[in-house]
Amino acid sequence: MLVLAVPAQENKTCILETEKGTLVFQMYPGVAPRTVARISELADSGFFDGIVFHRVVADFVVQAGDPTASGEGGSG
Repeated sequence: MLVLAVPAQENKTCILETEKGTLVFQMYPGVAPRTVARISELADSGFFDGIVFHRVVADFVVQAGDPTASGEGGSG
C-alpha cells in the first residue's frame, strides 16, 4: 500500500474551462515542484488561452498544450 500525504496548504488548484465544462485539478508542489511551477508560469502568461485539445480518445485521454494543434509543438 502506498499512502501519499501532502499538506493541504501546499496544494494549488488549476481550473480549466472548456466548451464541455470545467475541469479542476489539484497540483502538489511538494511532490512535483518543477512541474507545478512550469504549469503555473504558463497559465499566468496566458499560454493556454485558446489552446485546443489536439488528441482526444474517448474514456481514456485528452492532450493539449501545443499551440500548433499538431501534437508536435510545445511551450518551448
